[in-house]
Amino acid sequence: MFTIGIDYGTNSVRALVVRSSDGAEFGSAVVNYPSGTQGVLLDPANHHLARQHPGDYLFGLEESVRGALAEAEGKDGFSADQVVGLGVDTTGSSPLPVDAQNQALGLLPEWKSKLAAQCWLWKDHTSWREAQSITQRAAELRPQYIAKCGGTYSSEWFWAKIWRCLNSAPDVFEAAHSWVELADWVPSVLAGVTDPRLIKRGVCAAGHKAMYAEDWGGLPDKEFLSALDPKLADLRDRLYDTAYDASEAAGNLCADWAEKLGLKPGIPIAIGEFDVHYGAIGCGVTEGTLVKVIGTSTCDCGVVSADKTVADIPGICGIVKGAILPGYYGIEAGQSAVGDIFKWWVEGVCKGDAALHGELTREAEALRPGQSGLLALDWNNGNRTILVDQLLTGLLVGQTLYTTRAEIYRALIEATAFGARAIIERIREYGVRIDRVVCTGGIAEKNALLMQIYADVTGCTMQVAASSQTCALGSAISAAVLAGAHPSFEAAQAAMTSLLPVEYTPRAAEQATYEELYRLYRDLHDSFGGLSRSADLSGVMKSLLEIKSAASGE
Repeated sequence: MFTIGIDYGTNSVRALVVRSSDGAEFGSAVVNYPSGTQGVLLDPANHHLARQHPGDYLFGLEESVRGALAEAEGKDGFSADQVVGLGVDTTGSSPLPVDAQNQALGLLPEWKSKLAAQCWLWKDHTSWREAQSITQRAAELRPQYIAKCGGTYSSEWFWAKIWRCLNSAPDVFEAAHSWVELADWVPSVLAGVTDPRLIKRGVCAAGHKAMYAEDWGGLPDKEFLSALDPKLADLRDRLYDTAYDASEAAGNLCADWAEKLGLKPGIPIAIGEFDVHYGAIGCGVTEGTLVKVIGTSTCDCGVVSADKTVADIPGICGIVKGAILPGYYGIEAGQSAVGDIFKWWVEGVCKGDAALHGELTREAEALRPGQSGLLALDWNNGNRTILVDQLLTGLLVGQTLYTTRAEIYRALIEATAFGARAIIERIREYGVRIDRVVCTGGIAEKNALLMQIYADVTGCTMQVAASSQTCALGSAISAAVLAGAHPSFEAAQAAMTSLLPVEYTPRAAEQATYEELYRLYRDLHDSFGGLSRSADLSGVMKSLLEIKSAASGE
């Protein structure tokens, strides 16, 4: 038996054909979104805006699955009629407005050129004012709502974006019968669902981004939503009452899409989850494991048995029962910018290409910790965890007339490692065990410099997942369990996931220097991040120079 995982990223969609017995990957295809700038619809007048055209999702769906099947067909033991299930993961929170027939507004002629009618991509931060208001009102009226999502509601999330649409594009809000997370919409399209109320919504998106919890009966109550805007309360009736974990199917493949894809109709479609959550499954996540999906941004995921009590953790993206694995609380945190910081530096500032990237990596690798005299903050796209503040920006301290491109590149890598350590410390501080760290994504596979710096900064051994497509693999694993190829997620993970035979272990000498640099990083972090108004930054530059002198042997 085979299943297909379909992974919607920021710039492209990937389909992966997986053998259910052992996780062997038989075929894959990647399709770039054709619209906008590398698939993202932007507004030069507003750097917070990031949308995507829903037609790109359907185009990418058909092309990627057909491409993956074509590659698999050339291998012994495979035929398309052996595919027994599909799984879908996407970015999030990426909600899109739909009409009463579950058609995305952006697909309709009258709305195709209206940015507000498209999908509001995860990295759209135009709703920062609304997010602040939600945080304030929830703290006053329903503190339990935001306690489960770290104490601060983010502009990356569901209700803030919808409220922003109401405030900035009321015509689109009025035209929308409902709003659907991309992670729920694609499975509903595959299943042929034509009524938004009949879409089976995943608890992953609902719990982490829409303040859904069984504890208070599902979505936020209408009284609270009315305190934001009565029209949001009216919308609640057109959304959903129940959200489901991955033990439930989102539906079955309809005849129309079965014909388009060349698959059997009626096969199960796994419930939609966010890319990083299914990526955690594809990395073999268990209790005590922190999975880092390192890409454009980085998301961190862990699980804790639902039989245990998990304390509310300030600054994280949520503690949601069933968000990753059924029977476990899913814990999510992350950094809003990682890979895109390096991309910005190498391509945007240095105007380079792949060759330059390799050159800068080699030069940066030759540097010792602290040798550059630089220290950076990793907030070029705001801070997701632990500050939850998208209005923060990047910072570079210690630059001189002799600072090189490679020194800045290394400082940016170190900044993301310091941000990763802040997340690990916050999760551990509230009693969640982290025994090992498993990383995945192209950066984890290809950038040994980054992985070693992460090990030295965090003090954790870094392991790397064997699959380079763990998000799609996790989606395929979920489909395999639903199709009966394995009796449980634990059995499926044991059979279908593995690690590369490489580990990055902390080095004592480097750790000692990074302890000094991390202390300075936290001074900058807490001061510029608004945690402390009394931080003394007067010694930061001098301390960096002292560390630089020691690292240079002066």
